[in-house]
Amino acid sequence: MKKAGYQTAMVGKWHLKQEPAAFDYYCVLPGQGKYHNPDFRIQGAKPWPKNVIQKKGMHSSDAITEISLEWLKNKRDKLKPFFLMHHFKAPHDMFDNARRYDSYLQDVTIPEPANLFNPPAGSDGSRNMGSGVGRTHAPWKLARRLGIPEELDDRKYAQAGYQEYLKRYLRCVKGVDDNIKRLVDYLKETGELDNTVIIYTGDQGFFLGEHDLMDKRWMYEEAFRMPFIVHAPKLIQAGSTNDWLINNTDFAPTILDLAGFRTTPDYMQGHSFSAALKGKAKPKSWRTSTYYRYWMHMAHNLAAPAHFGIRGERYKLVFFYGCTPNGKNRTPVGWEFYDLKKDPQEMRNLYSEPEYAKLIATMKLELKSTRAELGETDKKYPAIQAIIDAHWH
Repeated sequence: MKKAGYQTAMVGKWHLKQEPAAFDYYCVLPGQGKYHNPDFRIQGAKPWPKNVIQKKGMHSSDAITEISLEWLKNKRDKLKPFFLMHHFKAPHDMFDNARRYDSYLQDVTIPEPANLFNPPAGSDGSRNMGSGVGRTHAPWKLARRLGIPEELDDRKYAQAGYQEYLKRYLRCVKGVDDNIKRLVDYLKETGELDNTVIIYTGDQGFFLGEHDLMDKRWMYEEAFRMPFIVHAPKLIQAGSTNDWLINNTDFAPTILDLAGFRTTPDYMQGHSFSAALKGKAKPKSWRTSTYYRYWMHMAHNLAAPAHFGIRGERYKLVFFYGCTPNGKNRTPVGWEFYDLKKDPQEMRNLYSEPEYAKLIATMKLELKSTRAELGETDKKYPAIQAIIDAHWH
């Protein structure tokens, strides 16, 4: 972006150990950062990461926005185009909103997901792992952390946990929404909004009670799909949607393309989808599936087993190999296959249905070739490879 003449800035959640030294300006949270009275690492005379400031009395969403606005207003060369990465900490567990939102949705009952009481069936019809809002999936003890009365029966306990969890989440997100408005309002005031591409996204989706799950990690749609919204009046027809299969490796090539670079650097795996933003036809060479892997087997007391798979435009194939890289802490091994058109909530595992056998075999070949292409084979992990070999049928 610098080579294209842009001033660059990184503000907010960085979550990497290395200094973001390539940016012209940065002000980043240490690790996940704090919700209230957040510290920030900045450029300065001391070596990274010792230059620190604190925004006392502020919620992180407000502080991050204040820092970005200060850079936009007073610290950039306004004769140059800018590239700003503005990263909120919120919403990240445990959700903690600015106090002005404490009463938001207080008297509202949040609709429950249809599958709140339907945990993932699993490849053998009996999987009962993961962590959720009720007692069924409770290793993380979410409802207890939320202060839900233990004397409630299982159903009411889960429902109460869900309401408290969702309200905390939505109060946190309300703070994000309002602070995005502050940024948009500034761009309107300066006349820059229509000439600015705004990309709103996240690093994953999130379970909010679906399948009685919380957090992320699983390849089910709620966590697998990522929010992705683009504002670019000179490129995009307002209100339009697109169903190309993109993933986050495509973000950098697309941004570079929009900035004037017509070739993607060789070290980047992704591809520009600027044509999708412009409403052009999808190239015949565009991907027909996207790959996923969850490495952190049963981590953080959230009880999500290790697995990998591919998602096509309609079908999804997942393999739960269920162990650590050295083969420890094994959980049930098995395949899952879903028709997302007929079963968008992934309630019925069709892997053993004869009518899908040929399609599954084709997707297995695609999965295997994709793993090879990405260098994602498990030859250096013999325990995992042995499980794959034994169950690849």
